[in-house]
Amino acid sequence: MLTELPDATVLSRDPDRAQRALRSVMVHGWEPEAGPVPAEALRGVDVVFNLAGDPVARGRWTTAKKRRIRDSRVVGTRNLVAALAVASRRPQVLVSASAVGLYGDQGDRECTEDSPSGEGFLADVCREWEREALAAEDLGVRVVCARIGIVLARGGGALAQMLAPFKLGVGGRLGSGKQWMPWIHVNDVVGLLRHAARTVSIRGPLNVVAPAPATNVDFTHELARVLRRPAVLPVPRAALRLAFGEMSEILLASQRVVPQGAERSGYAFQHPDLRGALEAVLSASSPGVAP
Repeated sequence: MLTELPDATVLSRDPDRAQRALRSVMVHGWEPEAGPVPAEALRGVDVVFNLAGDPVARGRWTTAKKRRIRDSRVVGTRNLVAALAVASRRPQVLVSASAVGLYGDQGDRECTEDSPSGEGFLADVCREWEREALAAEDLGVRVVCARIGIVLARGGGALAQMLAPFKLGVGGRLGSGKQWMPWIHVNDVVGLLRHAARTVSIRGPLNVVAPAPATNVDFTHELARVLRRPAVLPVPRAALRLAFGEMSEILLASQRVVPQGAERSGYAFQHPDLRGALEAVLSASSPGVAP
């Protein structure tokens, strides 16, 4: 996606690797928790996209892991805003990632951008994360907090972790399967982030999810159908808790999140329905996660 943006500047913990992957893009090294962004990386920048954060679904949530999850987001964003405060020319917009985890477990209740936050570790992290980003408003910067859902993408993320049991024919719903999953195709993540950057009416929270959230049962059914595999072996809540510990809350929490802000501002989704999104990701021509 960044290859389409030749004027972009990238900040990375591993600048050498990023530069090899993005040959036409300027890359700077930055450790988000260590200190502010290098001043030269912000020179001439109009829009900042802040997506830094330790993966929440990789590894058990030990005390050290939870500290990395929080600090990579909260301290990292604080350091980014500190750099904006002293920049010779501040960007016009900061689009800073957040997550639907902010809503906590909401059952069947529909969540728009105006809905209150919930309870739990991820909700606490997201509240702090957004608070640090919104501090940039005092600097005259328009801030959008992109509350990103479950991203369907090739070669990684949540979908890649779901595929292995389904390919073996032992996939199934998680827990009761009644929990809502606010999914989104990766192309629409990119599309909405760019839409938020150029749409001056968007500020504050923005739900970055598809317009048709699915229950885990429905998601499981569609995934099995696209893969042409059975989905008959449910995974009990207790087994998930035993296998993943506290991290299992992101698999069992119900978040019926809808993209009210995106739809009201005129964004046209590339992949609005689940089956089409899964087929696009899992098509035989797609590298990394072909069925």
